[in-house]
Amino acid sequence: MSGSGAEPRGGPRSPFDVMHAATAVVDERGVVERWSRGAEELLGHRAEDVVGRPVAELLPDGDTLDAAKGRRKEGDGWSGLVAVRHRDGRRLALAFRACPLWGTEDKPSWLLAVTDVAGLQEWEREQAVYRGLFTQSPIGMAIVDADLKYLRINPALEAMDSLPAHEHVGRLLGEVVPGVDAALVQREAKQVLETGDPLETYETFGPVKTGPGSSPRHNRVRLWRIQDPAGEVLGLCHTVFDVTAHHRARQRLALVNEAAGSIGTTLDLDQTARELAELLVPRMADFVSVDLLDAVVRTQELRPGPVSAAAALRRVAHQSIQEDVPESVVGPGEPTRYPVGWAPMECLVTGRPVLRAVVDLSAPWVGRDIVRGARMRELGIHSAVAVPLLARGITMGVATMVRWKNPEPFDDDDMLLVGELGARAAICIDNARRFSREHSAALTLQRSLLPRDLPEQSAVEAAYRYLPADAQAGVGGDWFDIIPLSGARVAMVVGDVVGHGLHAAATMGRLRTAVHTLADLDLPPDELLAHVDDLVVRLSDEAEKAGSGYGGDVIGATCLYAVYDPITRRATMARAGHPAPAIAHLEAPVELPDIPAGPPLGLGGLPFESAEFELPEGSVIAFYTDGLIEAADRDVDVGFERLYFALAHPDRPLEEICDTMVRTLLPDRPHDDVAFLVVRTRCLSDEDVVSWELEADPAVVADVRHKAGRQVAAWGLEESAFTTELIVSELVTNAVRYGVGPINLRLIRDQNLICEVSDNSNTSPHLQRARTTDEGGRGLFLVAQCAQRWGTRYTAEGKTIWAEQPLPRPPER
Repeated sequence: MSGSGAEPRGGPRSPFDVMHAATAVVDERGVVERWSRGAEELLGHRAEDVVGRPVAELLPDGDTLDAAKGRRKEGDGWSGLVAVRHRDGRRLALAFRACPLWGTEDKPSWLLAVTDVAGLQEWEREQAVYRGLFTQSPIGMAIVDADLKYLRINPALEAMDSLPAHEHVGRLLGEVVPGVDAALVQREAKQVLETGDPLETYETFGPVKTGPGSSPRHNRVRLWRIQDPAGEVLGLCHTVFDVTAHHRARQRLALVNEAAGSIGTTLDLDQTARELAELLVPRMADFVSVDLLDAVVRTQELRPGPVSAAAALRRVAHQSIQEDVPESVVGPGEPTRYPVGWAPMECLVTGRPVLRAVVDLSAPWVGRDIVRGARMRELGIHSAVAVPLLARGITMGVATMVRWKNPEPFDDDDMLLVGELGARAAICIDNARRFSREHSAALTLQRSLLPRDLPEQSAVEAAYRYLPADAQAGVGGDWFDIIPLSGARVAMVVGDVVGHGLHAAATMGRLRTAVHTLADLDLPPDELLAHVDDLVVRLSDEAEKAGSGYGGDVIGATCLYAVYDPITRRATMARAGHPAPAIAHLEAPVELPDIPAGPPLGLGGLPFESAEFELPEGSVIAFYTDGLIEAADRDVDVGFERLYFALAHPDRPLEEICDTMVRTLLPDRPHDDVAFLVVRTRCLSDEDVVSWELEADPAVVADVRHKAGRQVAAWGLEESAFTTELIVSELVTNAVRYGVGPINLRLIRDQNLICEVSDNSNTSPHLQRARTTDEGGRGLFLVAQCAQRWGTRYTAEGKTIWAEQPLPRPPER
């Protein structure tokens, strides 16, 4: 507490400041000669009441200045604590300082300055804080004058700048530390001097010294103007706080955050490893290698536990600060191995990170790999760290980082950070491995369910393509088929199951099998789709009852079913939510036939309709799934235009047409499965088909039997004459006895010899086994024994019973 009771402008002042303190002048006898205004304010005694009287009268009874508490010598004067009586009688504890005033006489007068003890103690504490802040604080501090020259710096700034205090003094602010833009610092400092507005900024500059351990420094700098109590500008106070550790922590946190979005962007194992390497170089290392166990690369099943030193490794990715990757002795995809003692091998065997803050290139373990050791010495690799890639308790591989251009060694914080990033990458790598296994299994299942070779038939020439989706999308449920039917006809099918993965592939297999079974019944296309729709509804009900463990996916599909007859040259088609086929004619533009769309399979209860039209011989029909024409980067109309272009010349070979469709319609990595079937229609000549209209009279059986025998002989199939006559006799007899006229017999010479008997009855014959005592009932049994296969198909007018015989093989030459 000072005598004036108010702090001067510019900050707290000393309690013994003579301009404001309580002061008095006492002669050698102890008589008061002078009394200040501050003394009057502090003690309450006016000057006229005190001057000329002994100062001892102001002390409590019996006290003297010589008995002052803590009295000590300070130079020529004294200091200590003394009790003084206030004018109102209170006893005040004051601190005093006494300084001799010499004149012409031998005995001096004394200048006394007193202040409140509490105020003095508070001021002394503040001074201790100021001194400690300047001398002991880790914050670098400097005082510069109005010309921006260093006057004084504290030890902390000496250590930061690696320059003694005496080499700072007299030099301009900012020109001491290399790497700092001195001109910019001085412009900012002058602005602070002129405006009085404090300035806080950040600076980054390279290490003052070189070698391992030296690294760029990041400082937070503050400048503010300092003035005397009168407001006169004295200069600036310059403080520097080293935030390098904080900066590194923020960088590490930013790296972890970035890793969340940049590692594992795809379910591709190699890409995930590359993303980890690219993230770490150059921010954490000069070179990074990612080596995975060969079993991981091959997507084999792994077991938790330690990795043997003999385990096979494969380099999956590496990244360097230089394009030619001088650090690496193996390339991506190549096998690699580390000798015992090398950090990656120690990391794999122990399952723990390995830090080599300083690599001793003369250590014995370096010599165990001559090539790598020579490369390390050539580059001057001085620090390394290896972290295991662990996921779900299973070691995937190891990531190794080295530094040779960056002079700073790796530390424990770096190892923890890389371990965190490695663990994140390992999870993504394991996910990619598991997905690859599932994708491979689904693809294998799907390929096993698709037709490997198209069946032999003469109705159409066919070519096809199946292209699975990229690994990201997963295997789908697209399929196609060609199914030979009776009467030299052929069924063509293309379908697409909703969804991807094993579930879609398995559903596709079930639907394909169902279509095959229903096609053997010779059902019309619209009726066949109705039965398949019922099946999909039942599958959906099963999936719903099974719950998420099996049927979490919606079961649905689209399908197109077509039947082509090479004798009549007519095709009948029906579709369930599937794109219509494209038909290319030899002398007409490509067209999409008008086929009623029908609902997708699985909705249930909705009707399907067929369309029938004639197809001239040589017409090319393209059946396809929607992945062929639909794409995210184009409109579906563009897809159809490209399809028309690919089919513009139907006289080309079908394989060439298929290649053109792939090239013009599909990207390199389609996001959906694509299956398409391209066929060229054929027809049977009139010479290969003969038919007779018969009356429903048993007498015609013998005649028509002989006609059939003569026709077979005319075709050069004498070996089949007897069997043909037997089949014709039994089938016509059946039609006469149980059918409704008129009756038609047709013989077809195709890949097989086909015999068809039609009538207007819808009654289906049954195969019966007659007993030895029965006189009849052996007709169809004999037909079944003689024919390769036989069956019944229903028409709008009635039914047709047919039987096929294999043609005799030509004699071997």
